[in-house]
Amino acid sequence: MLIRSLTLASLFAFAAPLLAADGDSPLAQDRGRARPLIVFAPSTVDANLLKLRKALEEPANRDGFKQRNMVLYTVINTIGQRDGKDLDPQATMALIRELKLGAGSSQKFVLVGKDGEKKLEQGGYVEPAQLFSLVDQLPATEKDASAPAAAAAPAQEPGAKPAKNAKPSKAPQPLDD
Repeated sequence: MLIRSLTLASLFAFAAPLLAADGDSPLAQDRGRARPLIVFAPSTVDANLLKLRKALEEPANRDGFKQRNMVLYTVINTIGQRDGKDLDPQATMALIRELKLGAGSSQKFVLVGKDGEKKLEQGGYVEPAQLFSLVDQLPATEKDASAPAAAAAPAQEPGAKPAKNAKPSKAPQPLDD
């Protein structure tokens, strides 16, 4: 029994960091639901960042942003925000790691699709109209991407009888040591 417990504990010790690293990115929760636009800027008064924020305040651009299921991430000197709400430092670093950009001070715009793939990576300012046209040109499979947990149950034919539930099986026998 002691050997079994030690083996299980060592498995958890080695596997836990690997499993935690997979789901710690904020982009993982948006996959299949939204298209993140990530803006990397060296400061809060960056001209391109201010220009984008001002453009997104216009009603037409704001509505277009929402209709296309887009969310805005900003990373300013390794301080991240998602739609104006602060991210913790670990989530911000996970975001940078997932995009494989490094923690530089260069200005960059990155658009990620619902499928988690980079659709645009540009060093200068990107007009909202350019983003909207890019999203509208995406293939139908990316547009219809849904969250993996949102898989629908198979539909039954009208008039078909509902399936019977299987009988419960016996409880497993405890192991002898």
